[in-house]
Amino acid sequence: MEKILALIPARGGSKGVPHKNIRPVAGKPLIAYSIEAALAAREMLYRIVVSTDEEQIASAARQLGAEAPFLRPADLASDKSPMVPVVRHAVQFIEQQDGVHLDWVLLLQPTALFRTAEDIRAAVALAQGGGCDSVISVVQVFSTHPILMKKIEDGHLVPFCIEEKEGTRRQDYQPAAYMRNGAIYLVKRDVVVDKGSMWGDVIHPYVMPEERSVNIDSEMDLRVAEMMLAERKQA
Repeated sequence: MEKILALIPARGGSKGVPHKNIRPVAGKPLIAYSIEAALAAREMLYRIVVSTDEEQIASAARQLGAEAPFLRPADLASDKSPMVPVVRHAVQFIEQQDGVHLDWVLLLQPTALFRTAEDIRAAVALAQGGGCDSVISVVQVFSTHPILMKKIEDGHLVPFCIEEKEGTRRQDYQPAAYMRNGAIYLVKRDVVVDKGSMWGDVIHPYVMPEERSVNIDSEMDLRVAEMMLAERKQA
């Protein structure tokens, strides 16, 4: 069985939402939702590790059932730190600790709290089907479809890349457009460690519905997520 490291990145600093990763959302820390989804799909995963620079987050992660076997170095914990070195650090730590060679890394960002265990299993199945360097989750977009994008040339409003005919309905936007939703990045170990990429050359898409593609990047996002969770409890 291929070894898939589930990695949840959760640094301490956050400008948009202070203490975002352990901020309560419907009675649970935000990071709990990603940990719970990973634990529910743990039969697919080698280890479930949280990468953080803050002991408070590490302690919360352990209490929720994940591992926090290290504290991330300060040079990998700024708001400008790219993700590849963070993932490479975690992979190398686990491989040295266990004396193993990982096959895949499953990056689960805490801000995507509506991702499910079924989403994880489906993404893993796509990856194990072969023919790709990574599987990345996406959502179909309408309000941000490229057909709506314009540019201004010599004072005139013109299409940015696709012509929009007057009266075009959103269901008729073509071609269908998709955007990364941040929920799942499943990448081959060698692609991220050796090639320094979270995508690779060949990406297979895992399409998720809009209601599971909400990301927490602002206080407004938090309020929307809490309302959605409250509605689910009442259903």
